[in-house]
Amino acid sequence: MSKTFNLPDLGEGLTEADLVRWLVAEGDEVAVDQPIAEVETAKALVEVPCPFEGTVLTLHGSEGETMEVGLPLITVGEAGETDGGADAGPAADERPGALSYREEERAGVMEPGTGQPAPDKARGGDGDVAGSDEEASGNVLIGYGTSGHGTKGRTRPSKRKRGRGRATVPASSSPAASGSGQAPRVVSPIVRKLARDNGVDVATLTGTGPEGLITRADVMGAISGGASTPAQAAPAASSAPAASGAVGEQDSRSGLRIRERTPITGVRKAIADQMARSRREVPEVTAWMDVDVTGLLELRQALKAKDPENAPSLLGLIARFTVAGLRKYPVMNARIETGADGREEIVEFEGVNLGLAVQTDRGLMVPSIEHAERLCAAELNAAIAETVGRAREGKASPAELTRGTFTLNNYGPLGTDGATPILNIPEVGMLGIGRIIDRPWVVDGQIQVRKVTEMTVTFDHRVTDGATASAFLTFVAGCLNDPTAALAEI
Repeated sequence: MSKTFNLPDLGEGLTEADLVRWLVAEGDEVAVDQPIAEVETAKALVEVPCPFEGTVLTLHGSEGETMEVGLPLITVGEAGETDGGADAGPAADERPGALSYREEERAGVMEPGTGQPAPDKARGGDGDVAGSDEEASGNVLIGYGTSGHGTKGRTRPSKRKRGRGRATVPASSSPAASGSGQAPRVVSPIVRKLARDNGVDVATLTGTGPEGLITRADVMGAISGGASTPAQAAPAASSAPAASGAVGEQDSRSGLRIRERTPITGVRKAIADQMARSRREVPEVTAWMDVDVTGLLELRQALKAKDPENAPSLLGLIARFTVAGLRKYPVMNARIETGADGREEIVEFEGVNLGLAVQTDRGLMVPSIEHAERLCAAELNAAIAETVGRAREGKASPAELTRGTFTLNNYGPLGTDGATPILNIPEVGMLGIGRIIDRPWVVDGQIQVRKVTEMTVTFDHRVTDGATASAFLTFVAGCLNDPTAALAEI
């Protein structure tokens, strides 16, 4: 009997994930807990393991497709078995005028000459469970475990269908073919990139997805020379004007031609939502000061000369002094929460989960080091390297990305002196470090060339006032100015 594994909740109540890459193909043999797919949520890139063993019968989705939590991801059974018994889709009559999910997956064709969905003779039952206790793997993946409790099939909304079976879309339903002035429907940035990298103009494609959506399979068909074009679908379309939204479309407001449209999805959408909410809700203030860090660079050089392999980096030393400052001024290491009585309250913490603002290929992320206050400078240096590396590889877990209590933002490598960053709510503070440059500085009444950086502290004015935030900033600045004396005291 075939078994269907639904996409699990990948943590923090997420409802969807983008299917980046299949790690198996239909017909492959899979083992329990073997990774089957790589998916991207708004928080992390995750490999999804399979709780079943057997032969892959169906992959429920195309690379680049947005998959919903709780809906079918993969169906596994015995070699030669059909997928009829693990149907998680609704019956055709539940979705008038549309193919059922299973019909989209298995047939993908229209009844010739009718414009109606062709019947799916191999359609099976009403659904299947995810597996019994004996079949469960016990593997836990960021918020879900294969506990063995069955998960019944749920009604699946109309989504992009896979290109294994190609539906012939009537010419009138294709935006590019109809000359309706609508943009070619390309939702996935991965599909857009695939088309762009291979010189395929999406405006010339007839989408086989719901409502003319252009899928990865359509682009692959065009690359191999087998995709239908507007000229094939509707001869009159060849003389029609280019569809609005296509490459080369003129923007009505600026008068310029549009080079590309990119949907705000995944990590970029999560970042946008978080930043907008922070600006909307938090009365944040930024204070700054210039700091002579010549002594910090000299200390770093001395430590490196003694032990090149284990000497902490400048960021490791700065992190150590930042944590010391948070221990001295704990209100900077806090958040606002709503209490049991419905009133807001300031919550301070015993430890410090130090967040690190990291620029990655997927956007800005803030993974954190748990209990940073327990680590010395050298240990912090190693933890920073490991944490930043995981984030840039897309392997940071949702816990790492959400547990932070204060953020350290080193924007010096970007070549900027200072910034007014947006708080990573619900945190109430962020310390920023700009680039270190040579500047004239007065030392003992004499002008000298010193190594100087600009430090900023951004704080939530609901939680703390300028006096406390400035005291915290001054403390950390003093440590960077005379690090040897500071290390002897903290």
